[in-house]
Amino acid sequence: MNKGYPHIYTGNGKGKTTAAFGLHPIMFAGTGSDVGKSLLAAAFCRILRQDGYDPAPFKAQNMALNSFVTADGGEMGRAQVVQAEAAGVECHTDMNPLLLKPNTDKVCQVILNGRAVGNSSAAEFFRAGPQREALRREVCAAYDRLAARHNPVVLEGAGSISELNLRDTDLVNMPMAAHAGADVFLVADIDRGGVFASVYGTMQLLEEWERRLVKGIFINKFRGDLGLFDEGRRMLEKLCGIPVLGVIPYLRDVHIEAEDSVALDRRHRRAEPGKVNIAVVLLRHLSNFTDFDTLERRPGVCLYYTDSPEALDDADIIFLPGSKSVMPDLAELRRKGLADKIVRLAEEGRTVAGICGGYQMMGHTIRDPHRIESDTETMPGLGLLPVGTVLTGEKITRQVRFTLPGDDRTGSAYEIHMGRTAPLPGHPAEPLARLADGTGDGCVAGNCLGTYLHGIADNSPFIDRLLRPFADRLPRTEAVDARTCKEQQYDLLADHVRRSTDMEQFYRIVSV
Repeated sequence: MNKGYPHIYTGNGKGKTTAAFGLHPIMFAGTGSDVGKSLLAAAFCRILRQDGYDPAPFKAQNMALNSFVTADGGEMGRAQVVQAEAAGVECHTDMNPLLLKPNTDKVCQVILNGRAVGNSSAAEFFRAGPQREALRREVCAAYDRLAARHNPVVLEGAGSISELNLRDTDLVNMPMAAHAGADVFLVADIDRGGVFASVYGTMQLLEEWERRLVKGIFINKFRGDLGLFDEGRRMLEKLCGIPVLGVIPYLRDVHIEAEDSVALDRRHRRAEPGKVNIAVVLLRHLSNFTDFDTLERRPGVCLYYTDSPEALDDADIIFLPGSKSVMPDLAELRRKGLADKIVRLAEEGRTVAGICGGYQMMGHTIRDPHRIESDTETMPGLGLLPVGTVLTGEKITRQVRFTLPGDDRTGSAYEIHMGRTAPLPGHPAEPLARLADGTGDGCVAGNCLGTYLHGIADNSPFIDRLLRPFADRLPRTEAVDARTCKEQQYDLLADHVRRSTDMEQFYRIVSV
C-alpha cells in the first residue's frame, strides 16, 4: 500500500516492492550499552531489504574480540558482519573502519580500515588532538564511500550517547550522525529497569543540536502484555516531544550472533545426560566465540562454556577457543587447574580440539621472541599435539576454502592470527585440513586436533567428523547448512521487530 509517502511501501515484508525514492541515513543510538542497538540495526537492515531498498550497516568504531575477515583480507567487527548478512550485501571494512581488540584491560590493538596499525592505551586513544582528528577523518571517509554505494546506510552508535566526559572525542555517536545527516532513533532497555529516567535523562543531557537529530524512541526487551505500556508510551512522548515508534518484546527462540562475549554470561550451562556434551573453555581473552554457534544449535548436542575443572568431567568434547592473549590465558589455565585436567581427560580418550589460539596452546611450546604478548619468551604448551608455535608481528587475515581427508565436500573459513605453527623436528604431523592452495592446516594426533580456521564448525564436513564417534546419541535429522539457518533467523528477527513498530510513521520520518 502506498500511503502517499515519497516512496513505495507495501508493508508485506516479502521484498516484492521496489523502493522508488531514497531514504535518510538511519542511526540506532542507545541510552547505554547492551540495550539492543546491534539487533535493531540488523532487523532494520533486513526489513529495508525486504521492502526493496539497498541498505548497508555502519559503525564508525567497535570494540570487540569477535571479528571477521572480508574477501580482500580486511578485519572488521562481527556485529557489522551480521548486519551486512541481514542486508544481503557483501561485508566490507568501510562498514566498520575502526576496530579495537583488547590485549589487556588497558591496551588495545587498533585495526584501521581492516589492517592492524599498532597498539594503543585507552588514555592515548581517547586523547583529543591531531591523532584523534585524523581518525575522525578516516571514519567519515569510510562512511562517505559506503553511502555512495548504498541507500540507506543503517548506522549503529556505541554505548550511551550522553557520556559527557567523552563528548569532545566521540567518533561514533552524535558527531557521526551529524556528518551523515542521519535520523537518530534512541534505543532503551526496559528489562533492566529505569526506562523513563534513562530515556528522559539521555535526552536532557544532549545539546540542543543533538536533540534535533533524535526523531524517535524504541523501547526494547519488553516482557509481558504490551498493552500495559500504552500509558508509558504516551508519557515518554509528552516528556521528550518525539514519538515512541516501537515497543519490542523480549526476543526468544530467534538465534542471532551476539556482538561480544558479555552474552556468554547468560549461556553458561552444565552437561545434559543423553546428549553429546561439548565444553568450551572460557578464556579471559576469548575471541571469536561465534565459532561455536552452529554446534550449539545442533540437535542432540549440549554446548556449554566453563572455566571450572570439575565441569569438564561430563564433557565428551573439549574445545580450546581462540584467544587474543594466548600465553597469559594458558598461564591462567594452569593456575586454575584446567590445564592438568584437560591433559588427563585427553589421555583418557576424550576429544580435545583447539581453534587458533587454542590450537597454539595444544602444542609443545609457544615462543614469543619479540615479546608481542608478554615478557615471557618461551612457555610450554599442553603437549597434546606434536607442533610448536612462534608468535610473530605479522598478522595473517584471509578467507580460505578447505577439504578434509576422505571427504570431497568443500568448506569455507577464515584465519586471524599472529603466529606460525609447525611440526616438531622428527615428528611429522598429520594435517586436519587441506586448503585450496594445496597447503595443509592444523594437526591431528589421535583424539586431539587443532586448526587455525575460524568458522570451521559452521561446515558440515567438520561437524560430521567431530560428531561421528557419538552418532548413536544424535537424532537422525537432515542437516541444514549454516547459511540457510542464518537467513531464516534474520527473517524471524525482522518479523519480530516489524510487528511491534509503527512502520508507516518510521517511513514518514526517514523519507527524503
